[in-house]
Amino acid sequence: MGDIFLFVNMMKTQDEKARNVAIDALRGFAVMGIMLLHNIEHFNFYSFPEASGETIKALDTSLWDMMFFTFSGKTYAIFALLFGFTFYLQSRSTEKRGEDFRNRYMWRLLLLLGFGFINAAFFPGEILVLYAIVGFVLVPVRHWSNNALFSMALFLMIQPVEWMKVIYSAFNPMENPKQMIFSLGDVYPQLGGTSFWEMVKVNLVTGQLASLNWAWCYGRVFQTASLFMIGLLLGRLGYFDASSEEKLTKSRNFWIKVLCLSLPVTILVYYLKEFVYTQIEIKFMLSSLKTILNSWYNLFFMLCIVASFLLLYWTCGGKVQKLLAPYGRMSLTDYVSQSIVGSFLYFGYGLELHKVCGTTCSLLVGIVFLVLQVLFGHWWFRHFKRGPLETVWHRLTWIGKEK
Repeated sequence: MGDIFLFVNMMKTQDEKARNVAIDALRGFAVMGIMLLHNIEHFNFYSFPEASGETIKALDTSLWDMMFFTFSGKTYAIFALLFGFTFYLQSRSTEKRGEDFRNRYMWRLLLLLGFGFINAAFFPGEILVLYAIVGFVLVPVRHWSNNALFSMALFLMIQPVEWMKVIYSAFNPMENPKQMIFSLGDVYPQLGGTSFWEMVKVNLVTGQLASLNWAWCYGRVFQTASLFMIGLLLGRLGYFDASSEEKLTKSRNFWIKVLCLSLPVTILVYYLKEFVYTQIEIKFMLSSLKTILNSWYNLFFMLCIVASFLLLYWTCGGKVQKLLAPYGRMSLTDYVSQSIVGSFLYFGYGLELHKVCGTTCSLLVGIVFLVLQVLFGHWWFRHFKRGPLETVWHRLTWIGKEK
């Protein structure tokens, strides 16, 4: 019997090494941040009750500011970074078998688009559709040299379209063309209404158009493509790899340098953007500069978080962070299920908690749901290899081929 337990423990250890549990935990952290933000935002339905007192009002404000400062724009960036890294792992694995992952990957993106539409039916601000569209950018660049890949990622992160807008506004200071053609505010009547099907219809059309319109106007499209490429490059260079002492030392040294660089730059960009915002009076120029500087600020802040998370994990053996690993392994299931449950909790067709839950209460609801999802993840992976939707996605990706 003792030999059996020893064998099982050895298999678990090998599986952890093969999966890179630190990355699973980091992905879980990102999904956690996204889910908690969605709860306090009532899943993009910005309808809140009047605070019952000054103390609650102050607490709501403080928690809102703290959550957005910590997670907004950063957890999505982590998610995008790891999307590119996952592409690298899958592409490398298939190429080792002498296969080309390109066609399977594009089919996989179309499947992700399908999951995105399902998610969009419940949540008007979802990102899977954007990821599925932007994800095609990795196909033509997958065999580029490291220098070429980094140069393209840097070019996209600079936000070239926004700089064109800045130049345009410098020569046309009185013009302020409308950029947001579709607004999430247009879906509020249906989100607050009692008809489930009306909510689904408006989310799939107006809600999704508004989400994509926002992503284009606020630099998320270029930032996402850039982060996909950076994730691919970091995977190729082995900076997420800690499978041996030598590789761990290499990765740790890299992320220490990243932290030492990104921390002061984050602080610098924070004060720079606050200064610039007070100096620019041209509205169109100010809007573009906000997009540029906020994307840079979120990038370097995200790098601080990733570096700190990985260094802490490797130093302490991930004793606490491992709790999020199963949660991260089923991130697609987590993301879609939180939208379905969240819409039922807060929207008009469901429990209508938007009428009674302010920021503090909504955050508590989010924490309870997070705990339940994490517990479910731990239970699930004691019996299955992949999450529920991950299993469907995997089987459909490799349909017609033994895998």
